[in-house]
Amino acid sequence: MEYNDRIYGKILIKEPVILELINSKSLQRLKGIDQIGYFEPYFPGKTFSRYEHSLGVFILIKKFNAPLGEQIAGLIHDVSHTVFSHCGDYFLNAGSQEKQNLQDNIFREFVKETEIPKILEKYKFYLDYILNDKNFPLKERPLPDLCADRIDYFLRHGFIFGDLNQEEINEFLADFKITKNLWVFKSPELAIKFTIYYLNFNNLYWSGPQSAVMFRTVGDMIGYALERGYLKKEDLFSTDKEVLLKVEKIRDKDEKLDLLLKRMQGEIKWKLDRENYDTKVLVKSRVVDPLIEVNGKIKRISEIDEICKVLTKNHLPPKEYYIKFSK
Repeated sequence: MEYNDRIYGKILIKEPVILELINSKSLQRLKGIDQIGYFEPYFPGKTFSRYEHSLGVFILIKKFNAPLGEQIAGLIHDVSHTVFSHCGDYFLNAGSQEKQNLQDNIFREFVKETEIPKILEKYKFYLDYILNDKNFPLKERPLPDLCADRIDYFLRHGFIFGDLNQEEINEFLADFKITKNLWVFKSPELAIKFTIYYLNFNNLYWSGPQSAVMFRTVGDMIGYALERGYLKKEDLFSTDKEVLLKVEKIRDKDEKLDLLLKRMQGEIKWKLDRENYDTKVLVKSRVVDPLIEVNGKIKRISEIDEICKVLTKNHLPPKEYYIKFSK
């Protein structure tokens, strides 16, 4: 299979286990899940899917010669996302707003109920090994560390939103090296640039005001639709489009549902107002503190750059928003 990725270019995928996983129902479903949630009303034409990101993580790990097991873990790491991605943390109690960890919390049990275990067994991969993040430090590490997941969505988001060009992306990729299963920058200058760009994306997009409104309005709409029986739990693991089609069919019969959809779709004006607000929203803040090799020793960029130290400390806590809707 030849796959043309907008970040990494053309890649030939020929490992049978990878091909079978890519063609599985679980991975194909991710084509219908917006990576960010429901960003179209705020940034039209800039959305991309969890499927694209998942293949991107796999490709990135493969490019840096990680074992096939880690490539598999990277490929399937997002299959347990609900519709509208991290919006799930705002309509299901299994996650939390400030951590946005619903997908992680349900991942193991979710995967066990899919076709993935049989595929892994067919190719002699142990399910428990693949599902344990501790086995794959290149794929996943806690904040503020870098990992393939964060690197890929940073590069992909930056490119699609026009904040990064291909030359800058290639520059970042060429500066990485793997040391003791850690992503390490060779150049302090590029580590600083990556840190500041990542923080800007976080503040403008991933945890910005638009995201807060998106998370809250999608969460309110889905929560209400579940409460009224318009949606069932299994619908939450279908696709964004399928859910929207279901609720659109009945919005003219329910005034509150119609209002919630209008808020979600950007038809209702809103503002930030700490004194007079309709809802308070917590949003996970994503800040990285990359590793850099200095005179043969690995350090964090915050240890050698005071600005990065201050930025990392100030922006890592969850962000808090108070939103007032016009109606």
